[in-house]
Amino acid sequence: MNIDYLIVGQGLAGSLLSWELIRRGCKVLVVDSGASNASQIAAGLINPVTGQRFVKADETDQLIAFNRTYYHQLAQHFGQNFLHEKRMLRLLRDETEYRFALKRLKDSRYRAYLASLLPPDRLEIPCHHLRAVLVQKQTGYLLTRPLLACLREFFINNGHYRSTLFNYSDVQLTPSLRWLDIKPGRIIFCEGYQLINNPWFNWLPLQPAKGEILTLENPTKIPPIMLNFGHWLIPLDDHRFRLGATFVRNDLRLEPTEQGEKLLLDSLYRLTGFFNKAGLIACDANIRPCTSDRRPFIGSHPKHPQLSVFNGFGAKGSLQIPWYSAHFADSLVADQLLSPSCDIKRHYASRFIG
Repeated sequence: MNIDYLIVGQGLAGSLLSWELIRRGCKVLVVDSGASNASQIAAGLINPVTGQRFVKADETDQLIAFNRTYYHQLAQHFGQNFLHEKRMLRLLRDETEYRFALKRLKDSRYRAYLASLLPPDRLEIPCHHLRAVLVQKQTGYLLTRPLLACLREFFINNGHYRSTLFNYSDVQLTPSLRWLDIKPGRIIFCEGYQLINNPWFNWLPLQPAKGEILTLENPTKIPPIMLNFGHWLIPLDDHRFRLGATFVRNDLRLEPTEQGEKLLLDSLYRLTGFFNKAGLIACDANIRPCTSDRRPFIGSHPKHPQLSVFNGFGAKGSLQIPWYSAHFADSLVADQLLSPSCDIKRHYASRFIG
């Protein structure tokens, strides 16, 4: 069977790239084993201003504007809402954080994302030892698991999906590209952290990081706000919430750990006693595909241009993947140039050993 693109992996990256290519009239086949991936357990957090210095990336304005329309179109197509917009309260615990918050509030570039500073006693949940509360705007979270399920059903119903384990040894590069009975024009790898095992792209400086997330139920009603206090808390309804996430580089096991659970709960209990009676519902863990320069890996292999990669979105997939999937699809179909900041050509000279 001849197709245009074989997409390996049905996480958020592979799913939205496939969606974009199909929308452009391409013949696409998505190959996925059905195993859990980071997108399925991710909180889908969208937070434009992050870090201890409250920084937004240069492309944030573009990504936020694009996402609102993009996720709305997906909601219309599938008849359900995936993006939940909620305000986030950044809890400032010391004078350094407070000074950085004041600095950003005076900066016109941050006006669309930061609203105001509140005294700690204005917080609906009583917290310990706070200097102030920073109100953030244009924050929210993506329901990644329902979105991936809808896209998977769409791919299956339209003949774009094959459930199987992709073996690299089944790829034939010459005299023409082939995988089993499929003759694709290009294979695009969207495998998340499994890129470290890819024989054609394992030279890229991926830095996998394990993340653990807890789902809990609180007997007392929870205010409908997200909290950021080094970790984050996302209310799912009046009583259930998600708490995350850990960040561990030296453990790539997919199982949750007692250490991760304790770290998250201890950080919450130090913050407030409001959740001390919350009951644990679920523990989830997976591996984020982070990169050394915090930029995505997009582009073609230096010696085998019929092989490409779309990966490396780390913890910002819900924010970044929609725009980059459209951008990459345009570069493939309409021959538009990739942005140098995401193109893997930036690593050819320093990392690729032919």
